Parts: sequence; C-alpha cells; structure tokens
Amino acid sequence: MQYIIKAIKVKTTRPIQIIDISAEVSMAVSSSELDAGQVTVISQHTTAYISINEKEDRLLEDMETFLKRFAPRDGNYLHNLNPLDGRDNAHSHLLGLLMNTSETIPFSKGKLLLGEWQSLFFVELDGPRTERNILLQVSGI
Repeated sequence: MQYIIKAIKVKTTRPIQIIDISAEVSMAVSSSELDAGQVTVISQHTTAYISINEKEDRLLEDMETFLKRFAPRDGNYLHNLNPLDGRDNAHSHLLGLLMNTSETIPFSKGKLLLGEWQSLFFVELDGPRTERNILLQVSGI
C-alpha cells in the first residue's frame, strides 16, 4: 500500500461559491500511478467544505440560494460579537454543521469511481478568499 499527499489551492470570488474540483482530483489520482485504492479529499478550513453532488447549473444556483436562506449572513449570531479573525462569519460555521469536511472516493485503473451524475465540489461559505487549501491523500496499490 502506498500513500501520496497532494494539495490543491483554490481562489474564491463570492461569499458562497460551489466549485467543481473533480478534474483536479482525477488528475491527482491518475498522476499517482496507483492502479486502485481511494482518495480522501479534505478542506483545511472551518468555513469551506467538500461535497459530492450533481453538477447542473440551475441546481448549483438552487444550492447557493438554499444556503443563503438557511443561515442568513445578517443573522443575530453571538460569534459575530467578537470573532477571532475579525470576520462576521457565524453563518458560515453554522452551515458547516450540515456539510462534510472531507469525502473519500474509491478509484480503479486510475479513475474515480463516482456515479454518472456525481461531481466533487469545494463549497466556500465565507468568501471571497485569495487562497483556500484542499489536501488529498491518495492511497492504494
């Protein structure tokens, strides 16, 4: 069994943004030269997450609208009274309660074994940010 660590950096431009990272993760898996195994994809942030879902433009708009309505940015949150980093981002942390920091995807013959309609997304909840870090651990044979 081999383990390979890779990193992806993402720049976000909107407060809430859903970015398809499937191609970058697929490239990391194929360049690992491992035949079969799994890749764990983890966001290294507390206000940005990893999700598997369908990539369809109107659905992505619906997802963003849902997140904005579920925990509005202008809500009356205690965290925003004295935030550690000066950002009024309690809504981002609260939305994170519904999401995963990581996903693990199996692969075979160097290809991700996602379903026909599945894509892998980085979900920004506290943007824009000049740099976000995604860590990949590719393990296999």
